Amino acid sequence: MPPLSPFPVDADVIARIRPMQYRDADRVAELHRAAMGKSLWAQLGHPFLAALYRAMIDCPTFIAFVYVEDDDRGEPEVRGFIAGSLDTRALFADVWARRKQFVVPPAIVGVLRRPALLPRLLRTARYSDASGASDVPGESLFCSFVPNLRGKRVSGHINKVLFDELLARGHRKVKITTEVENEGANRQLQSWGFGEAGRFRFYGKDMVTYVLDLPGHPRLEPVSRHPSV
Repeated sequence: MPPLSPFPVDADVIARIRPMQYRDADRVAELHRAAMGKSLWAQLGHPFLAALYRAMIDCPTFIAFVYVEDDDRGEPEVRGFIAGSLDTRALFADVWARRKQFVVPPAIVGVLRRPALLPRLLRTARYSDASGASDVPGESLFCSFVPNLRGKRVSGHINKVLFDELLARGHRKVKITTEVENEGANRQLQSWGFGEAGRFRFYGKDMVTYVLDLPGHPRLEPVSRHPSV
């Protein structure tokens, strides 16, 4: 692979990225389902996803950003997001310990609607152990954009913002898992210099875990922080 070049930052795109907020949960849930509709969490339904994002936003280990553009009426609209964690195991332990009263009821409704999801849901607790790279707590979990923004390097910018944030908080590595058959995601991760850290099977799918070294990465020069709006 040729040496990585610095990331060409577009100041206008960066200016449209801000930290995810509680008010964004419903829209983020819509984007999550649109991109990952066959995933377990998406199949549990919009109410579950929205409740889960509201619960995670309150957790200190959750780290997430949204990309905002004006809609046809000139009103700001979330058109993409990225969600990650400083420590995924701690994040979901926190959700379960202190916020399960908000997440469990819509999960039950989702399972009653689709009972076949229950065995997969029960296996979720084993995901962190199965995915490997347990010495890398920082993780990028989910990313989605409206279709007309795909391929326009906006996702590269929001990934950079997340990775910069992890680096600023003292993390030396970040990991991402994706499906082996997701050729686009695999190509994008490899183009950033991610190295394969292992493969595993979960939810009946072949998965691959990638890890990226953050310090000294040529694309992770700090960018300006964005105020919450």
